[in-house]
Amino acid sequence: MRARNVLLASGRRTPREEVDAYRVLARVSPASYLPLLARALQRLTYDTGSGKKHPSCLALCEEAVAAARAIDRAEPARAEVLYTALDSCQRELYDLGRRAEGLAMRAEMLAIGRAQAELSEGSEVRGLRVWAAGLSEEGRHAEAADAMTELVAAVLPRGPAHGSFAWTLLEWIAALRDAGRSDEALTAFETLVRMEADEAADDRSPTACHLYSLIGYARMLDAHGEEGQAALVRQEALALLTELADTGERSSWSNYQASFWAVLLTFSGAGSDRIAPDGPRPPSGAVPLRWSPDAARRYFDSRHALRDDVDALTVRATGDPDRYLPELVRLHRVLTVRSAVYWENRTHLFAERVRSLFDDGVDLARRLSRHDPADGRRTLAEILIDRSTFHTAAHEFGAALDDFRQALSCLGEAH
Repeated sequence: MRARNVLLASGRRTPREEVDAYRVLARVSPASYLPLLARALQRLTYDTGSGKKHPSCLALCEEAVAAARAIDRAEPARAEVLYTALDSCQRELYDLGRRAEGLAMRAEMLAIGRAQAELSEGSEVRGLRVWAAGLSEEGRHAEAADAMTELVAAVLPRGPAHGSFAWTLLEWIAALRDAGRSDEALTAFETLVRMEADEAADDRSPTACHLYSLIGYARMLDAHGEEGQAALVRQEALALLTELADTGERSSWSNYQASFWAVLLTFSGAGSDRIAPDGPRPPSGAVPLRWSPDAARRYFDSRHALRDDVDALTVRATGDPDRYLPELVRLHRVLTVRSAVYWENRTHLFAERVRSLFDDGVDLARRLSRHDPADGRRTLAEILIDRSTFHTAAHEFGAALDDFRQALSCLGEAH
């Protein structure tokens, strides 16, 4: 009776009071109150007022999962309540570095998604994307590629009408590439380019996103020995960038195209970025919000050690450029990419946070080009294109065009 009175009383009750009441009532009327208890426990894990997690966040998440699992299997709401509770719990497990347990919960979420899809006769299986991301972080690239291929097959018929379709394609392309399925990755990238072209032409998407997809596609073509086709794609990108420099975007857009740029920037930097094998790496092609917390921390916290390494190599490269300058250029590019992704994910004012890194990278690449023209000019072209896309993300289209033309000159291509 006291528990019911807490819930029925007028006035604001605290999340703790709500949970305590539901704990009591769930024992006497589980069918009615277990779902409410599970949801209330999840609300208690995070204080929206202070923006802080509850000190016992994991224990509360695990209690929510236990409450959801205790719901009668015949109850239609059970699957949704359990899926949501598992999702909250797996994030907390990953945050604490308990990755195997977190991945096991993602597997359970996928099983629920498959059962729901079978009951509804739907083609899209909930949980596939988060499962694929977990596999990718563990280096299980073949399985991640299979999971993303299944997801794309379900959403492809809806095309851009599926709100996150472009992001799904990016994750699919990356998964295929990481799994060594290069032909499929190139075909998937071509699909993305065509879609972005159509969307931009109909003014449903920023022209900049079409530009970034062209540049990423050209880079993947180069990486797989298709230099002639890559050069043609760069000419398409040049025409698009010339249009942007002349007229700007035809419409005003939210800043999501900067996130699109940041994801594709990690594509370009993948060859330079040799992440240590003794821990998780972020899932390729995914925005940072989809990374597990510990993988994100490892990736972004490494910027500080990278900065120290770059500073040390700068001194060594002055005295012995043959030995140290190429590695300095590579490592500086890694630092630039990680910093750009970090700041873009945190502030729309990211440009001023990373501008000097892009400028310094070009200066270093020019030094390398003068010291070793054979290899250095292609490296300079790559880093000029990096800075060109940065200028585009910052809406500095004239500067972006200048850098892109210089890059084409380094590659011996028309501009």
